[in-house]
Parts: sequence; C-alpha cells; structure tokens
Amino acid sequence: MKLLRFILGLLLPPLGVFLTVGVGPTLVINILLTLLGWLPGSIHAIWVIAKHDEQLNTGRGIY
Repeated sequence: MKLLRFILGLLLPPLGVFLTVGVGPTLVINILLTLLGWLPGSIHAIWVIAKHDEQLNTGRGIY
C-alpha cells in the first residue's frame, strides 16, 4: 500500500494525499499546488506521504 501511495503521489498528487491523510487542509493545499502545476503538487504529495510514514514509524501521531 505504501508503494501505491508513492506512485499515486507522483502521478495524481491529490489522490495520493487523500489516501494518506484523508480530507482536510493538507488535501486542499495539495489541490491548490497541483492546480499551479504538476511538479509542486507531486513534491508536496511525496513529502506528505513520507512524513506520514515517518511519524507512524516513530509512534507519534500526525497533524
């Protein structure tokens, strides 16, 4: 599932973020960045997915 989220984060950034954190301010930010261009949205999506996985591995909550 983690690999799928990273792939979706590259190809369809809002979908990758939605599958990671659900509906919230992070998803809205990603949609706006994606509307500005595919690259900013993809970078943000990969960052969100990686941070989410990192925080789950350290035992801390997210957001």
